[in-house]
Amino acid sequence: MTRITVAKGDGIGPEIMDATLSIIKAAGARIEVDEIEVGEKVYLSGNTSGIAPESWDTIRRNKIFLKAPITTPQGGGYKSLNVTTRKFLGLYSNVRPCMSLFPFVNTKHPVMDVIIVRENEEDLYAGIEHQQTDEVVQCLKLISRPGCERIVRYAFEYARQQNRKKVTCFTKDNIMKQTDGLFHAVFDEIAREYPEIENEHWIIDIGAAKLADTPEAFDVIVMPNLYGDVLSDVAAQIAGSVGLAGSANIGEECAMFEAIHGSAPRRAGQNVANPSGLLQGAIMMLNHIGQSDVAEKVQNAWLSTIEEGVHTYDIYKEGVSSRKVSTSEFAEAVISNLGKKPENLKAVAYSERPKLNLPKYQRKKPALKRLEGVDLFVHWPGENPDDLAAIIQKLDTNGVKLSMITNRGIKVWPDGFSETFCTDHWRCRFKPVSADGINSATIIELLNSALVHGVDVIKTENLYSFDGKPAFSLGQGQ
Repeated sequence: MTRITVAKGDGIGPEIMDATLSIIKAAGARIEVDEIEVGEKVYLSGNTSGIAPESWDTIRRNKIFLKAPITTPQGGGYKSLNVTTRKFLGLYSNVRPCMSLFPFVNTKHPVMDVIIVRENEEDLYAGIEHQQTDEVVQCLKLISRPGCERIVRYAFEYARQQNRKKVTCFTKDNIMKQTDGLFHAVFDEIAREYPEIENEHWIIDIGAAKLADTPEAFDVIVMPNLYGDVLSDVAAQIAGSVGLAGSANIGEECAMFEAIHGSAPRRAGQNVANPSGLLQGAIMMLNHIGQSDVAEKVQNAWLSTIEEGVHTYDIYKEGVSSRKVSTSEFAEAVISNLGKKPENLKAVAYSERPKLNLPKYQRKKPALKRLEGVDLFVHWPGENPDDLAAIIQKLDTNGVKLSMITNRGIKVWPDGFSETFCTDHWRCRFKPVSADGINSATIIELLNSALVHGVDVIKTENLYSFDGKPAFSLGQGQ
């Protein structure tokens, strides 16, 4: 018997959770439930996190969290509980199966069967943003080697467990050579450990186009956080409906399972919502806690119900569907099909699959790190880069001198183009005048000089090499 934490959420959440629990309990799920309240009511009670401390205790004690959709109130500084939960509990892997149910659910891609594995904790979702000048704000994109290794290894282990033949990586490392470049490099490293699984890499833009046009070309796709967030919804929709998709959020200790759709408050209390997305999340939960026999029984019953044309309003179609049913009626139909297997859709056999082998991250030996220069980011309202260079060159010291100025990443000095549009946010790169490099004292001297000359430095970025390899981007046009 496994004790799990359940949150019924907001909007349609309570209805679809009741339906889901009724199905998996009827199938013999060996669970005990601790229910907590999260979401809108908790937010509006004055708790900006949307969850009480004692609820966190329950989740951390049980380790398994089945969550219905919640509503995050607009304004008021409320943070997304989904993002918070993933980060606090270390749920680094988001897994979203996207499978066609053609011809019983309408889709242009009848043979689609794709698994999206999305990194869940870092990338732009670190949420570190600053306004730096009147005209420019920034968001930091953070990609770590541990984050890359864990999610890429998870993708290959998942592919091995599920008898998948290929893992594809999507990045934009032709532009973001440091961040996405690291993700791609780690993918290539880990892929070599799985010679029986085909691997490939696509640039995200053409990869996304190919996924939307020819999803049958893909099997398992692993991506950084933002790309995975966008494309997992795209994949779910082109497979048939976002409302049919569930997801697993997996960490080393805890796991959360949910539907990928929102709380749909306009449909709340009407007993019309489709519980399939949350049910798919619950099926993934049952597999995760070692109750694959129950998961298999529920999934095959659900497929049989879809195949019989017993559909909720969102997927009901004249000539295909046999009966339009409510939320509770759909649950009853699935329960009545327990023990059946679909005749046309492919039946599942979860109980035959081995456990995932996910070793803990092992930190590598530190590289030789050397300070090679510094970028000073400056707020300056002028327009002519040559005028700014004349000011910034006054900061040159015996150790460093100005080598480049960029605006939004584009080199504008020296030898810039007059056609380049510039904002009030400038990157001024200082490089050492000798092969000896620089040290932190040189940077402090630069900043003191900037203060004396009235230069508004809004931030600095140190330029490092690791084991002799430069670890910073050039200016565009350099």
